[in-house]
Amino acid sequence: MLMQINKNWHLANKMLKNPTLDQRIKWHLEHAKNCFCREMPEKIKEGIKRRGPKI
Repeated sequence: MLMQINKNWHLANKMLKNPTLDQRIKWHLEHAKNCFCREMPEKIKEGIKRRGPKI
């Protein structure tokens, strides 16, 4: 399956250096809304489930 990258979104939304898990989760949630270049990593999915709907 061909994935589409949103280059402009990626250029404007760089991942922080040494992000916390909460920062990574926030970035990946926004990424999922704006770009379809890859699946969300399993560690991030697990972190979302553990933290619940507060994120």
